[in-house]
Amino acid sequence: MKKIIWLFLVASLFLLGSLPVQAEEREVNEEIIYKIMVDRYNNGDNNNDQQVNIDDPKAYHGGDLQGIIQRLDELEQIGVTTISLSPIMANAEDGFHGYWIEDFQQLEDQYGTMKDLQQLVQEAHQYDMKVVLEFVTNYAADGHPLAGDPAAPALAETDVDPEWAEGAALLNQEDEDVREMLREAADYWMDETDIDGFYLHAADQASMDFLTEFTQYIKEKDEEFYLFGDILAEEGRKDALLENTEIDAVDNPYMMEVMRDIFADVDQPVSEIYEAWEETGSQSDILFMDTFYTDRFTQSFAENGRNNLTAWTLALTYLYTSPGVPAILQGTELPMYGEGPEGSQRLVPHNSGEPEVKEFHDRISSLREEFDVFAYGDFELVGSNGPMSVFKRTYEGESMFIAINNGSETGVVSLSDIDSDMQLRGYLGDNIVREDENGNHKIGIPRESVEVYTIEPDTGLNWSLIGFSGGVILLFIGGVIYLSMRQRKRNA
Repeated sequence: MKKIIWLFLVASLFLLGSLPVQAEEREVNEEIIYKIMVDRYNNGDNNNDQQVNIDDPKAYHGGDLQGIIQRLDELEQIGVTTISLSPIMANAEDGFHGYWIEDFQQLEDQYGTMKDLQQLVQEAHQYDMKVVLEFVTNYAADGHPLAGDPAAPALAETDVDPEWAEGAALLNQEDEDVREMLREAADYWMDETDIDGFYLHAADQASMDFLTEFTQYIKEKDEEFYLFGDILAEEGRKDALLENTEIDAVDNPYMMEVMRDIFADVDQPVSEIYEAWEETGSQSDILFMDTFYTDRFTQSFAENGRNNLTAWTLALTYLYTSPGVPAILQGTELPMYGEGPEGSQRLVPHNSGEPEVKEFHDRISSLREEFDVFAYGDFELVGSNGPMSVFKRTYEGESMFIAINNGSETGVVSLSDIDSDMQLRGYLGDNIVREDENGNHKIGIPRESVEVYTIEPDTGLNWSLIGFSGGVILLFIGGVIYLSMRQRKRNA
């Protein structure tokens, strides 16, 4: 009987171990997205380097799925909760970006095998990280049998003209064969890999009728499946996508431009970012500082003489504490430099970097994870003074204040609507702000710095601790005097 029970337990453990591991259930607004261009992230398996030529910026450079698996622990350390992979479908020659798709139901062999992808998803879930695939619905390789139909309707006009567009052809999303192919492709990747979502490429360029039907189809299959919308044009149809489709969150490229302009140089008013948010922002925004087709933000502010830690501290604090879903580009944590698409898309130099920048990623992401107010709270600007602003987030009775000083001098902002028996306690610099003689709570922080405050009862000075500390100091001084006097007597 004991042997039977033992065999049953062993079999049960084996079955449990073979079940797919799921990432922790979270809402979209609780995520921190890390965007990876698979070919340009990390080469973990040299056996699939047949097309690799690192001297050619338009060729494969060797990044693969095993390379991502090898770095999962580092991504966890900086607070990443969702990994977004560039398109991984089989591409035409040199299609390292993923947009020249020849087969929507086949993995590009430069990246590895389906077993590698399944391993990546499984191990990411063990770290409580989700995996999202960028899904291309508008384009295919110009040799694809369903692409380049001259009867395809023109998509939304855009001034964006990425280099990959030369080898891509439009898909006619009004054609039922195209729609069926894309639905079958979605089924394939969802069923075979246990992924957690799709990042719909160039959603602003797609047929709205098609996207409405396609996103409904996916949500009916799995209502928890994430759907993100990539926007190519700054004036893309962000609001219309959120209103008419099942997409959960959409890029806000306009906010990226404003944030880059403000944080790239000292003494720019942070209040202008809030004004841009009032104009175009929402809780369903995906906020970011870089794309694979712009200069790196690090490159931009370095040209103005800004320090890496300083500029990224300011930018990340706004990204992680304001409404929306923060997304960072691969290499941001180092931080990585790069001019234009070629510089931004180069292989991540993992062996370089600044530990202080990575440490701040961890600190600010931990704050976002600890307090729901940053994911769901109301957002308001409660005070500004030149380049310094203070924001307030409120959710279910909890309030947090975020102070960002983008100035070259110490900044001060006074708040008058905090109860006199309350104080502000800082989490990043351990600052405490109490009511002054004028009935205000005066927040003062050094130049080019930030602080995040919680509000709590003002208990005044801790006299018991002060008394204890004072007593210890007096005893120490007394002991020194006593020993000195004894030494003098011996020498006399």
